[in-house]
Amino acid sequence: MDRLDKTDRAILEILQINGRLSNAEVAEKVSLSPPACWKRLKRLEEEVILGYHAHLDRAKLGLGLFAFISIILEGHSDEVMNNFEAGVNKIPNIIACHNISGRYDYLLQVVVKDMNSFHDLAMNQIRAIGNIKEMNTCFLLKEIKSTMSLPL
Repeated sequence: MDRLDKTDRAILEILQINGRLSNAEVAEKVSLSPPACWKRLKRLEEEVILGYHAHLDRAKLGLGLFAFISIILEGHSDEVMNNFEAGVNKIPNIIACHNISGRYDYLLQVVVKDMNSFHDLAMNQIRAIGNIKEMNTCFLLKEIKSTMSLPL
């Protein structure tokens, strides 16, 4: 999207806080008629809104261990990287995977129940993807900030 005006940004900020608001509620908050708001909302959904999600408490769901795993692959061919990325996408406990610059090739964010579950994930699932030269893990001690909201 080339340009968001002040009203588009206001709509997006409101939806980042509470994506369950009705069109009428959003329209009232940004001083638009419901039809005008609906038109903008549909355009934003086509161009910048990727989806609506519930933010879940991972600890209350039994996923008390959060870790970052830095990965170096044995090679950097398209085949090796595509194979790794396809393997990562099959493992539900990997909640994010980023191809990064610097010493490591990838940074994974993973959630599991406990250390035994982490061992199984790292040794039996992630390593099984293949072509992994090195894995370095950092465990979350305290979460200071976690948001999916973007600065607008």
